[in-house]
Amino acid sequence: MEIAGKGALVTGAAKRIGRAIALALAERGADVVVHYHRSEAAAHETARAIEALGVRALVLPADLANVREIERLIERAADFLGRLDILVNNASVFFRTPFGSTTEEEWDVHLDVNLKAPFFCAQYAARIMQKQGGGKIINIADWAGFRPYVGYIPYCISKAGVIALTQVLARTLAPTILVNAVAPGPVLLPEEYGEEEVRAILAGTPLKRLGAPEDVVRAVLFLIEGSDFITGHTLVVDGGRLIGP
Repeated sequence: MEIAGKGALVTGAAKRIGRAIALALAERGADVVVHYHRSEAAAHETARAIEALGVRALVLPADLANVREIERLIERAADFLGRLDILVNNASVFFRTPFGSTTEEEWDVHLDVNLKAPFFCAQYAARIMQKQGGGKIINIADWAGFRPYVGYIPYCISKAGVIALTQVLARTLAPTILVNAVAPGPVLLPEEYGEEEVRAILAGTPLKRLGAPEDVVRAVLFLIEGSDFITGHTLVVDGGRLIGP
């Protein structure tokens, strides 16, 4: 798919990897809807950066744990864009949930935002894409969906679900809508990680360094514009972490 002239929605696009993806799509000529939940100021900053590239941008809020807000987000995005060619399900929550003290609320927020939301975003977006004759959906998973780690059980389960969701959506929406995922590894570590945790991650990563948002962006762009013969695939971008010790 050629990105220039297309309409894209990126969830969680205010900051970090979502912002990088939104800007990369804009650089290639797409109009972009920037979704946010709480980071309003950062979302508007991202939109201004997109508009400076000569394309259109719209900032839309939505609580992705609420299906009605998801439906409204997709409808408003499509109205602004005039079409919807690309959906990037990037928004996610990630925080420590030690076994034995995990609450129902913590479980629900992980599964709602990380798994339920991508499904319903895809369901509503697919209706529009099918009428247009096609589109591409990219889900942002995580290497921990393949190899979970201790202390983040709901998160790991939600990302494993995203990998399965990618496969079942690819089969359901073929041949007109292609659905793939990118599973980042150690990229933009949480701010609360200490030096000891960072050293352990580097020791377990064969390339012995952290990734950058650009590494994830390049994978997303490849799945959108690099090939129209890939669907149901999860591209792991982790410096070899998945095969590390």
